[in-house]
Amino acid sequence: MATMADVARAAAVSVATVSHVLNGTRPVRPGTRRAVLDAVERLGYAPNGLARSLVTSRTRSIGLAVPTTGNPYFTEILQGVETVALEHGYSLLVADPHDDPRREVGAARLLHERRVDGVIAVPSADPGGLVAHLRRHAVPAVFLDRLVAAGDDAPRIDQVCAESAGPTALLVGHLAGLGHRRIGLVAGRAGLSTTRERVDGYLRGLAEAGLPYDAGLLAHGDSEAAGGERATAALLALAEPPTALVTANDAMTLGALRALRDRGLSVPADIALCCFDDFPWADLLTPRLTAVAQPGRDLGATAVRLLLERLAAPDRPARTVRLPCSFVHRTSCGCPEPPSVKGRTP
Repeated sequence: MATMADVARAAAVSVATVSHVLNGTRPVRPGTRRAVLDAVERLGYAPNGLARSLVTSRTRSIGLAVPTTGNPYFTEILQGVETVALEHGYSLLVADPHDDPRREVGAARLLHERRVDGVIAVPSADPGGLVAHLRRHAVPAVFLDRLVAAGDDAPRIDQVCAESAGPTALLVGHLAGLGHRRIGLVAGRAGLSTTRERVDGYLRGLAEAGLPYDAGLLAHGDSEAAGGERATAALLALAEPPTALVTANDAMTLGALRALRDRGLSVPADIALCCFDDFPWADLLTPRLTAVAQPGRDLGATAVRLLLERLAAPDRPARTVRLPCSFVHRTSCGCPEPPSVKGRTP
């Protein structure tokens, strides 16, 4: 069985350099790092993870708490997290807290007990327990997709999310530009930063289009398909229903489509539809869905990089990183088939 000394000889470096590459304990020049990793692969060297963790107090593992691994958006995030984690020699432990505040504390506790070096979490609408646990145990962490307000006693938690308000305003403005004056919003779960920002974007879009706000045209769909169906049904039952809808995530879009189908309504002939979140089969539906696409993989990748920076410099100030979305112009909004071009949103 190959040893670390064998790897050092094959890569023409010292044993200490091999250790620094494998344990991430000191920066190593890219060419040297590549030579060490090539030697590791060529010789089939397998580090003793348990012994290494006892010496370094690191397990080279990251915990990921995602609310539902069945959601295509979060699947893309997971792929981004996993890709960059593996590139840096980290394994990944995944927990699904189902957007439940109590379960997310349990998930954080479980990951902490597995001695992960840090945690990346998509926080629930009530993340106080999660924040308290991370603070109490000094767990390095990054919040992903949803922002949490940092109090004076909050731990240093970095955050990464996509822009929400501007892209939502763009969808509303696009529909208003097509002549719609009653534009409904199927909003997400109350308490989430993404819900709040997309509602703000909806209001901004109405104001910029010179349209009045009608509280009856805003319904919350709880960020789930069943909730999106209920919210859409409520909007359609209005004495003067909307002529266009904006749905605030992919799950609620599916619920809205089900509600429209059950009532025999055709998109966009009877009602126009734009959605926040693009998903793999949105381009295969008839009509093709006009959407805002979030950079799921880039969000996951950025979260890992922020966490690694936090592990390297525990006392640095917390950072919040925002990534832009893309407007994917298709036909559910009522436009003719456009060129297949994605443009950046504000």
